[in-house]
Amino acid sequence: MRNRSLLILTAVVTTGALTLTACGSRDDKKPEADSGKTTVVIGVDAPLTGSLSALGQGIKNSVDLAVKTANKTNEVPGVTFEMKDYDDQAVPASGQANAQKLVGDKGVLGVVGPLNSGVAQSMQGDFAKANLTQVSPANTNPALSQGDKWAENEKKRPFKTYFRTATTDVIQGKFAAQYLYNKAKKKKVYVVDDKQTYGAGLAAIFAEEFKRLGGKVVGTDHVTVKETDFSSTADKVKSKGADSVYFGGQYPEGGLLADQVKKAGAEIPTMGGDALYDPAYISASGESNDGDIATSVGSPIEKLDTAKKFIADYQAAGYKDPYAAYGGYSYDAAWSIIQAVKAVVAANDNKVPDDARAKVTEAMSQVSFPGVTGQVAYDEYGDTTNKQLTVYTVKGGKWTDLESSTFED
Repeated sequence: MRNRSLLILTAVVTTGALTLTACGSRDDKKPEADSGKTTVVIGVDAPLTGSLSALGQGIKNSVDLAVKTANKTNEVPGVTFEMKDYDDQAVPASGQANAQKLVGDKGVLGVVGPLNSGVAQSMQGDFAKANLTQVSPANTNPALSQGDKWAENEKKRPFKTYFRTATTDVIQGKFAAQYLYNKAKKKKVYVVDDKQTYGAGLAAIFAEEFKRLGGKVVGTDHVTVKETDFSSTADKVKSKGADSVYFGGQYPEGGLLADQVKKAGAEIPTMGGDALYDPAYISASGESNDGDIATSVGSPIEKLDTAKKFIADYQAAGYKDPYAAYGGYSYDAAWSIIQAVKAVVAANDNKVPDDARAKVTEAMSQVSFPGVTGQVAYDEYGDTTNKQLTVYTVKGGKWTDLESSTFED
């Protein structure tokens, strides 16, 4: 899935009984005098400003809601959770700087995020050295959890501290190709990517599966993030006689590319991954996007019985920004860490142990609970066991789901 910004859970504990399923590092903060509770901080690192801020704010708000819910229900007796948010602007260097700050805060017991896979690559090492759990609600690059040789079927988990609630591009790319070829009946696709970790990886997996099915990739091209003139690529799409475009990248460039392909005279659909599935993709275009397609992880949470309380609570909280594409996954990521902490504290006479970070990481592999997005659990690589995906199309200027299914390789 997409290149995502990092959300970070920070926990500080001094007294009380935690009942989570993750382990973390002990905080040196003193208990609050008025409550006698230990404060556990949940940090958030995401693109809170810039072109991807719509997604980042949804991530931050959803983690904030999880924190408030845990406090309200006294999920971990003796512990008060608190959230700290950091803005990485979808820039790897900023993400790494934030990771170092979070690692330096001994109260941080877990991390939610990041949004971007490229940002995650810059942060993983720092978190691993500190035994600090990281759970991304949006990263989809397979190498983050399965190593650089995953495509050669030599899977090896690089960092035991890394987990994610979003499924990988291996699944999403193949799923997209199968839909475009088998259901949409497109046979000649032009593949474009933005040269970034997420986009290039997703486009490559899609193209390989599309060709395996019998389809033809009539051309490939690359665009540069933050550029706006893709007319030369659009002209190539038209001249090659493509009946569809697959774009590996994010919605700011994807919306403009789709717009310019149509202006070039190619009235064909543009398809992409979860990074296109955002209202901003539609608003970025001057032409109608009706018929364009995107895949995204999971099922539409608005249609999940498991998400009804989350949606109602989010609306009642009065957040200015919507929970967006990754809100449910962010809440589940935060709640995973909360449950891991809970388990670690319960196993230590209702106190946070000195080696809390390491124990939380160990506990994370055993986390399992009914979450907003369905049953939340992790496999031996730290990947989600929930492999549901959904196909969306733009209809009447809005994203509309077409079908959801569990991917079977």
